Amino acid sequence: MAMFLNCQYYSTALQHNTQIQVIIPTPEGQEQITGEETKKRYDYKKGLPVVYLLHGAYGDCSSWVRFSNIERYAQSHQIVAVMASVENSFYQNMYHGNPYFTYITEELPAFVTALFPVSEKREDTFVAGFSMGGYGAWYVGLSCPERYSKIAGMSAAMDIAELGKQCRDGKVEGPFAWENIFDNPEQLAGTEKDIFELYRRCQENGVIPELYQACGTKDFLYEMNLDAKRRLEKMGAKLTWSETEGAMHNWDYWDKEIQKILDWMMNKTCI
Repeated sequence: MAMFLNCQYYSTALQHNTQIQVIIPTPEGQEQITGEETKKRYDYKKGLPVVYLLHGAYGDCSSWVRFSNIERYAQSHQIVAVMASVENSFYQNMYHGNPYFTYITEELPAFVTALFPVSEKREDTFVAGFSMGGYGAWYVGLSCPERYSKIAGMSAAMDIAELGKQCRDGKVEGPFAWENIFDNPEQLAGTEKDIFELYRRCQENGVIPELYQACGTKDFLYEMNLDAKRRLEKMGAKLTWSETEGAMHNWDYWDKEIQKILDWMMNKTCI
């Protein structure tokens, strides 16, 4: 089984104690441990691939471990998984609140690479998330394309401007204090908060991570994801699209889909 660490430390960016959870694959393999000699499968000195797993609204760093089998999946895929807490912030440097984008993209990777056996190479660094964290993965990855080689979002809030409008109109419920998160929440389209604008900037600069977009057909964000897929492909984006018939906005779906994503990240299969 993998090594599981629950770390509490002082964050300079957040200016308070915070918690992260880290899963590190270990040499003994799966649950069957015998007296036979164990072959070391991992080059810890070289550094292991790492995926930053982002949580959704209402969640925190414990969401992935509590509701999925990510510990087993990280072990079998030989990848380090890192999970942090950002409240209901959409992974932003909040207008009134904590600078979570700086924390996630700068302080956290520096902390992780200093303490754990992870690679610092772009080709070994990935980010994935679901729902709010699905938007977060695309937002973080496309904002810092020089740091992440692959981005994956499940049931992602792909169109932050449209989601804000739906929340203001009462069509979608959520725990988001939009005025605290964004300085101008009604004018997000075309800004650096907008995934489509971020993708355009990546194109302009010639550095684009590989992209994975997944959603179930019964998810309340399904139509938004379909529209985002069409818009991105019209812009010339090459993305891996995964659609699951009947799947909803829940952990039954995300637990299955993250296995496909890890396969994709580790080049084990093509979807």
